[in-house]
Amino acid sequence: MADVLSQGEIDALLSALSTGEMNAEELIKEEHQKKVRAYDFKRALRFSKEQIRSLTRIHENFSRLLTTFFSAQLRTFVQIHVASVDQLPYEEFISSIPKMTILNVFEPVPLNGRILMEVNPNIAYAMLDRLMGGKGTSVNKIDNLTEIETKIMSALFQRTLGSFTEAWSSVVEMEPLLDDIEVNPQFLQMVPPNETVVVISLATNIAETSGMITICLPHMVLEEILPKLSNHYWLQENKKQRSPVEQKQLEKQVRDTSLVVQAELGRSEITIQEFLQLGAGDVIELQQSIHQPLVLTVGGESKYLAQPGKQKSKMAVQVTDVLEEANE
Repeated sequence: MADVLSQGEIDALLSALSTGEMNAEELIKEEHQKKVRAYDFKRALRFSKEQIRSLTRIHENFSRLLTTFFSAQLRTFVQIHVASVDQLPYEEFISSIPKMTILNVFEPVPLNGRILMEVNPNIAYAMLDRLMGGKGTSVNKIDNLTEIETKIMSALFQRTLGSFTEAWSSVVEMEPLLDDIEVNPQFLQMVPPNETVVVISLATNIAETSGMITICLPHMVLEEILPKLSNHYWLQENKKQRSPVEQKQLEKQVRDTSLVVQAELGRSEITIQEFLQLGAGDVIELQQSIHQPLVLTVGGESKYLAQPGKQKSKMAVQVTDVLEEANE
């Protein structure tokens, strides 16, 4: 995609053309020349822009679900949104995160491989403080987790997997399991260093504490479901035909739906003055002739013509014709 020029750059370009500093023919010739772009094979882009957009949509939904989950669990104001989605080598991702942090490793059953959720210590310890009855302030602690801290955080992040499953449900039925919690990324080697991973950064605010929750999705984990991350697949899913069982259930629900059927005897118009003077025994003349059929409405729409009568001891109408506009 071509770079978009600002208004100042456009004005400068027009000024250069008008003063002769720049030749329009040279610009046209340069435009037609082949442009070479450097490509780093160590940073192979294995995900298309379409797939990155699909992953962004999925995790925007995940961030909304996480906001609701953490707000309920921590009983405080929590706000989470997708800050960025990038693809880069695993080695570069590991180098970019703090030396001591909270690393949750998940197994995305039935997919192969493992997924990593890195939680910035500021956020992790603020969550821990809230769960222990504190105000949610972060603790300046860079150390291995105690057994109690590990237990509490494991239980908390295990419950976040329900939101992760729900966010991915439109693509794959997943039952992720928390495999391990680490604090030092150097001891964690999930995939080869040059493996391409998608890194989703979730900007997180808990009360007055802010930080990042980062999700690392290796290519090998998503490889078998990559076709499902295209717009073509999403459109096919939307057009998918219902099964015979679903069709029968839908028909049964439609047939069992209640409708209001009304027979209108006629209408009339009177003034407010006449209405205020109405009393017992007064007669209101309708515009409908007794020789004309009644209009039968279904759900407020005119559908049939009918004639009034009696069925045993109750008033009734008999359908005599179907209105043409009803067929349409």
